[in-house]
Amino acid sequence: MGVTIHNPTCTIPETSYKTHKIFLFCNYILLGAASSCIFLALSLRLLPSLVGTLFILLHIITIIGAVSGCTAASGGSNRWYAAHMISTVLTGIFQGSVSVLIFTTTGNFLGAMKSYVRDEDGAVILKLAGGLCVLMFCLEWVVLFLAFRIRYRAFLDGDRCGRDGIRTEEELKNWPWPFQV
Repeated sequence: MGVTIHNPTCTIPETSYKTHKIFLFCNYILLGAASSCIFLALSLRLLPSLVGTLFILLHIITIIGAVSGCTAASGGSNRWYAAHMISTVLTGIFQGSVSVLIFTTTGNFLGAMKSYVRDEDGAVILKLAGGLCVLMFCLEWVVLFLAFRIRYRAFLDGDRCGRDGIRTEEELKNWPWPFQV
């Protein structure tokens, strides 16, 4: 139950293994925080307004990015990796923007969500969601750094796990003349 990174045909150095573990742990926290924000938004109004729907959609995209990131950084293709990086940057920026909106204009944001609960209770619920948005904003950037480090480490390690990497001079001697530098 969960994503495993152990591959018996591939030898992963201990530092990369620990980086993978931290990466997966951060993604699991992202999943929990995003789903908690969805439930907090639904507690304000069961059938959300347009602002509430966009708020929930942002967290759904965050969940999809965290799930796809687990496979993209550890063994996916370059296209999946690039898509994961772009979606993580965009959701990170939007998470930060939403948290600033929640904390600076709580009343207006609550009014735009057309909440059914009392204003005081709604403000507390919204500030809880804003705190989770700040957490997700920070975790998105940690995940970006870790994903980059995992891919960079895989590039430096070479073909241990079936990826292209740096070639040794002995391997390059067998190449045609124009490619020997």
